[in-house]
Amino acid sequence: MSNILLYAEVTRDNYLHTVLFELANKAQELSKKLDNAEVSALLICKTGLAELYKEAFINSGFDNVYIAEDNRFTHYSTEMYSKVAIDIIQEVKPDIMLIGATTQGRDLAPRIASSLHTGLTADCIGLDINEKGQLAATRPTFGGKLMATILCKTLPQMATVRPKVFKPASENIVKDTKFIYIKPEIDNIKKKVEFIEFVKSMNSVINELDSADIIVAGGRGMKNEAGFELLKNFAEKIGASIAASRGAVDMGLASQDIQIGQTGKTVTPKLYIACGISGAIQHIVGMNESDKIIAINTDKNAPIFEVCDCGIVADVFEILPQITDQLSKS
Repeated sequence: MSNILLYAEVTRDNYLHTVLFELANKAQELSKKLDNAEVSALLICKTGLAELYKEAFINSGFDNVYIAEDNRFTHYSTEMYSKVAIDIIQEVKPDIMLIGATTQGRDLAPRIASSLHTGLTADCIGLDINEKGQLAATRPTFGGKLMATILCKTLPQMATVRPKVFKPASENIVKDTKFIYIKPEIDNIKKKVEFIEFVKSMNSVINELDSADIIVAGGRGMKNEAGFELLKNFAEKIGASIAASRGAVDMGLASQDIQIGQTGKTVTPKLYIACGISGAIQHIVGMNESDKIIAINTDKNAPIFEVCDCGIVADVFEILPQITDQLSKS
């Protein structure tokens, strides 16, 4: 029987990263196309944490959860985590291995793939099973101008997937999950990097785009730094996070870590306000799953108006101060 294995990432705050549940729901869909392949998870964590996550695994459709617990896993280590992952993969022999394209996942996945001499499709925004039963992984290429669907010739077929691309299940998928504890063999591992301290940058504090309910994004239409300052003031008034299109990033108006689109982040806020963004397909794929979309643009034919719930044909430099002023008065 085929086996789909997902990497269950534990965050610095000791939560299961939400990308696991997004992948778990997608894995159920892939499983059906593989004659109900088993869906399993690989959990690497410090001693005692696994017990806290069991209910989440049971309710997310996992047939098996392979657990490696050790206090040496308190902080992520490329050498230790990859050694454990490779050992478990060689024992379980999954046909497909999926990992979230988080900072940790982007470090871990290539290390595993290289050691196992298998292929890896990175930063995917689409997954499917083709007529031959192979994983068809889709990702942007040529700077986001094209979409490539890639097949892996060797097993496991590996892919990293952007957070927020898929949605978690709308209701629990309860299974009789088996929890299998595996003793990690890491005594002979010599860490090349020692964790000293984690300092969160102010930029990441202000812009928690992955979990933001409201996002205000600016494009080339914001024109200059003063335009983005106007955007920031507006976002502050409504408690929103700031984002940008690739055009704004290319102009040097915003940093790449807040870029939305094929070559940036994928977000799903309750409200997305696009200011001065024309709406190229490369940007649309990164935000079109938002609950509500408001667009402000001077060009009435801008593609962004085709996907928005509310469109305002006007100069953003005139509209935002008016809205900000009204918010200040109220």
